[in-house]
Amino acid sequence: MPKQSAGLLMYRHRESKLELFLVHPGGPFWAKKDLGAWSIPKGEYAAGENPLDAARREFTEETGFTAKGDFLDLGTIKQAGGKLVSAWAVEGDCDPTALRSNLCPIEWPPRSGRQIEIPEVDRAAWFSLDEARQRILKSQTPVIDLLIKRLGGRECVTIRHAGRPDGRCRASVSEPGRGKSELRRAVCRITSGIAASRPQDG
Repeated sequence: MPKQSAGLLMYRHRESKLELFLVHPGGPFWAKKDLGAWSIPKGEYAAGENPLDAARREFTEETGFTAKGDFLDLGTIKQAGGKLVSAWAVEGDCDPTALRSNLCPIEWPPRSGRQIEIPEVDRAAWFSLDEARQRILKSQTPVIDLLIKRLGGRECVTIRHAGRPDGRCRASVSEPGRGKSELRRAVCRITSGIAASRPQDG
């Protein structure tokens, strides 16, 4: 039976854009690896243990932060090595510079018989969607896609200068399956309606 893990992807909105919280594994093997090396906080859980409880526990153990809020079930993905990862997402915020990870023993160098202690996570960071796709383990990329799907398929919609004196609308949009011009027209129709409904001066 494949090993089972549970993980938690924290997300936030900054200037109407989605950012994801990822962690970098500790230890000498990962020390010089960056692209394709980051992960959602996760860990294995025992048979009979509630996977969401395990995901919340692992998040705290690896980061020192407590995740609270409405947890979105993202389903289960299969990593390259065959491990099954049950993933959830939660909107929240935390300061990566305040990260405090637990320690775990490993044999290093491999087959040396020598044991060393390393932090499970040596750093964390907030990334834009594009950056997160580059940093995260390739086999965990589906977690990002599943989150976007749960959020309604919309990565971001930013409205700038709605209701300007010249009546023009500028919008920066990104939504899978819809063109920017189509979304700009939709946003402008909305903001034009808002402007038209405002009381006139005098």
